[in-house]
Amino acid sequence: MAGEVHDAHSVVATIQPAIILLGLGIGAALVSRACRLNPIVGYLGLGLGIAALGFADDFSGPVVAAMAEAGVMFLLFNLGLHFSLGRIRAEAANIFGFGSLQMLVAGGGFAALFWTIGLPAEFAIIGGFAMGLSSTAVVIGLVRERDQEDCPVGRASQSILIFQDIAAILLLVAAGALGSGGAIAPQLGLAGLKALAAFAIAVLFARYLIGPIFRLIARAGSSEVYTATALFIALAAGWATGVAGLSLTLGAFLGGMAVADSRYRIMVQTEIDAFRGLFLSFFFISVGLSIDPAIIAANWMVVIAAAVGLIAIKCGLNVLAGLANRWSVPGSIQLGFLLGQGSEFALVLFAMPAVAGLVDSEALSILVSAIAISMAVTPLVSNIGRKLAGKLRTGPADRKLDGDDAPVVIIGLGPAGRAVADALSYNEIGYLAVEPNVERFEKALADGYFVHQANAGDPRSWDAIGMGKREVAVVATGNLKISRELAPLVEDRLPSIARIIALPGAEGLDEFTKLGMMPVDISTTGGAERIVDLVFAALDRERRLPSAKRSDDTLERAAA
Repeated sequence: MAGEVHDAHSVVATIQPAIILLGLGIGAALVSRACRLNPIVGYLGLGLGIAALGFADDFSGPVVAAMAEAGVMFLLFNLGLHFSLGRIRAEAANIFGFGSLQMLVAGGGFAALFWTIGLPAEFAIIGGFAMGLSSTAVVIGLVRERDQEDCPVGRASQSILIFQDIAAILLLVAAGALGSGGAIAPQLGLAGLKALAAFAIAVLFARYLIGPIFRLIARAGSSEVYTATALFIALAAGWATGVAGLSLTLGAFLGGMAVADSRYRIMVQTEIDAFRGLFLSFFFISVGLSIDPAIIAANWMVVIAAAVGLIAIKCGLNVLAGLANRWSVPGSIQLGFLLGQGSEFALVLFAMPAVAGLVDSEALSILVSAIAISMAVTPLVSNIGRKLAGKLRTGPADRKLDGDDAPVVIIGLGPAGRAVADALSYNEIGYLAVEPNVERFEKALADGYFVHQANAGDPRSWDAIGMGKREVAVVATGNLKISRELAPLVEDRLPSIARIIALPGAEGLDEFTKLGMMPVDISTTGGAERIVDLVFAALDRERRLPSAKRSDDTLERAAA
């Protein structure tokens, strides 16, 4: 009995720091939002405040560390979800061209600076290129928050961060070889071969296993199994590359990339998002905890000067890299300021004994503090870059790239939904369709429709679907009960876009009209035709009619 009580106390003591940080993190996020700041600033400030009060050691346990690491893994998994093999081929110039150029300019610039001021050559190379890295966690979070994922600056930043993650692995290998006294070149070559093998495995997994696995899970109809599978893929992929001696985050990215080409991506992303945000808060709090308040207090002017210098130099070097990549001045400035902070990987590198032993501990603490501060003020610095770029831009603002930005989202691919999809396809207008029903989803997929399986009644999925970016939302389930459940959500979350709803009869016409929607009774002849007309009117485009017989048959089936 005494043993059981002791074990219970041990469990409580183990998880207590995580519970306390979770509660404090909620408060920090709320305060940040109230002050119109990114929650990242609140999390970093919370960690620094705890450290200043002398309680940092109380929150340095394995549970908090594991949750912080999981946050970065989920972030990279989510990034991988947006980088299918097709997109990597399309973005190869940015990933391997622009990415390597940015690292050469920014990392090489800091390496030259460190060597010039008299730091050891080993630290100048490893530490300098570590300073060339940017924070994946901060930048991707900011890009997502601003809905820039598919615009040129957003895509370029994500591509550069992917290359930086690969570079970080090589730096970690180099630092490990430095500590062991081994030759660096062979270990770097081995790491490169392992990374290529991991990529090849991810490609095979995506091509032959992802589809059958998720079809089986979809037929089970259990959201819990979906959640567990999404978590398993994200964590197991990271674990696998970690066992192979590579970065856990590289594995997480490859795991997301394996799912990216699947029609189940939206469902997986929906399940992962909540965990990603939760665990990332622990990561940023941990970064704040790593800052030594005593050093900041004793050298606060030096720390601030170092942070300002880091940001200024990094932004300047990034802008030069953008110009060298033939970007416009405004685009180079916006991208350069967005990537103008230090990186979480740099904090990991500088914590390694082999690297930390090369320089004075006080100087290293000042550098680490400057990196943390640069991460905290990234939203402010990035906003300055956007405003400056906006003033310099004489042409039109960056437009969204083609692809995921289809103007119409269709909820439900029953007959009415298919009629809308057919008309849009014939007129070469993009659409994104979601279908929660497994049987209808598989049929629509087999018939060649661009459809994802997702539960549109779950508001969490709307961010993954990108509902806020659409011009028209068509609720074409043809089910009055489901339509009534969706209508308040659509009215509350999407008041600025055209909302068209297909009803199975006359019931509910007045009800949905009062909600600001455009209801259509599809039980009557020509009902689907009226939906199509409303869609094109909302898009303010003329419609080319398909060849008569096929179009009429399609619409008649929809009306029936």
